[in-house]
Amino acid sequence: MKSKTLTPQSTAAKTKVDMSHAHEPKLVFAIIGLVIAALFFTVGSLINELHNAGSEAPPWWPYILLGMALFVALGFEFVNGFHDTANAVATVIYTHSLPPLVAVIWSGFFNFLGVLVSNGTVAFAIISLLPVELILQVGSGSGFAMVFALLIAAIAWNLGTWWFGLPASSSHTMIGSIVGVGIANALMHGRDGTSGVDWEQVTKVAYALLLSPVIGFMLAAGMLLLLKAMVKNRALYSEPRKDHAPPWWIRGILILTCTGVSFAHGSNDGQKGMGLIMLILVGTVPLAYALNRAMPVDQVTELAAITKVTQQSLEKMSPSMTLAKDPHAILEDYLRTNTFTPEIIPALTAMTGVIGDQIRAYDNSLAKISLGNEVNMRKDMYLSAETINKLEKNAHVSFDPETKSNIEAFKKLLNNATKFIPLWVKIIVAIALGLGTMVGWKRIVVTVGEKIGKTHLTYAQGAAAEIVAMATIGLADDFGVPVSTTHVLSSGIAGTMAANHSGLQLDTIRNIVMAWVFTLPAAMVLSGALYWVFSHFA
Repeated sequence: MKSKTLTPQSTAAKTKVDMSHAHEPKLVFAIIGLVIAALFFTVGSLINELHNAGSEAPPWWPYILLGMALFVALGFEFVNGFHDTANAVATVIYTHSLPPLVAVIWSGFFNFLGVLVSNGTVAFAIISLLPVELILQVGSGSGFAMVFALLIAAIAWNLGTWWFGLPASSSHTMIGSIVGVGIANALMHGRDGTSGVDWEQVTKVAYALLLSPVIGFMLAAGMLLLLKAMVKNRALYSEPRKDHAPPWWIRGILILTCTGVSFAHGSNDGQKGMGLIMLILVGTVPLAYALNRAMPVDQVTELAAITKVTQQSLEKMSPSMTLAKDPHAILEDYLRTNTFTPEIIPALTAMTGVIGDQIRAYDNSLAKISLGNEVNMRKDMYLSAETINKLEKNAHVSFDPETKSNIEAFKKLLNNATKFIPLWVKIIVAIALGLGTMVGWKRIVVTVGEKIGKTHLTYAQGAAAEIVAMATIGLADDFGVPVSTTHVLSSGIAGTMAANHSGLQLDTIRNIVMAWVFTLPAAMVLSGALYWVFSHFA
């Protein structure tokens, strides 16, 4: 009898992982319990912080709007969890390093920890992409139309790509949704669509999103080749034996890298929802969340003092100029158009003085700010900090060392007062992301584990792809740049398959690339259309 030779494709098919028992009743009950606990924790934290802020009970409408917005924002993080984090567990599942159920619980837990320890840099980098006038008016109808449009658009696209098992990027989707809202907002106000977006910041983020797959592909391929040159253990490069765990040292590396990717994903991707939730809180309950009322008195006192020296330093740059219009409008125009005029420095000087006077009027304590004044103070601080940030990058503006030192200290303290994330926000985002990981991971895992390469994933390939992904996402988090876990890891696995001459399943690669290419324009069109619709009801 003639023996049948297995093709690479049929080999992959014979070694599919059994995931039929991945969802156990105990896990379902645990998830339900966590959701209920998170609900009580969120409501309790909100009530407590509103009470501490001295807020009187507002009408029911803001609470209803707040609940709806939080539900949608957490829904995005939940979808993000089972869409993106599935990549982190694919390698340990397909190398039999961990059973599927254990892998997703493990990954969900470390996503949770990653969110908790994140510093918020990525969260506010995402927020800075939004149109400045909508950030300043987040409590208005247009502000809520913006938040709902971009979140619903992102969720819809993520669910669509997940349904077809395509590892598209939640980061990519969110950026596209933000750009779409910005363009739609500009067009609706009779301006050129390009004026509705901070293209400098978008370009920075786009480079990170576009380059990360290339980096993942090349570095993972290079790491696999390096491993082959340095480590001669054949078991490392062989197809894992079915129902057999790998050698302990290989298994340790794979579990460690899965842990690192999960943790890095939580610390990077989890911040996207945090920033939007903070916008929602500022818009609905500004007395409690417009400013950081927990900011230490010594920092607020330092802020009041630095306003004086900063104002004096700026006055030296344009001592005799009289402003033709309100400094708020001047700075807002500058942030929107990026066009520098001689009035910018005097306007920033005037705003600095106003901020200092406001702080001193409340005895150097943000906790004493009265109802109705907190939003105006936040706007002044936000405009000043963002203007300084833009001026520091402007080649036509030169600060002397003393002025530069003063404005940098001023900006840092302004950011401490306006860019903060309460612990309870981190916790509910962490729970949403972690639960998402444990619920809908299977579709993307199958694509990553079975449909990218023509042969089964080896131990070395899984480790190389995970190490590169862990390092890339971790570095991006340190620099405050949002990157795609999906793109980095999927391209890393493809890179190892190419380096190993294993062959790539071109149909899958084509579908992933198409999702990658169309994500930005699709999210832009969808969010822009939703913003136009919602604005008519706001």
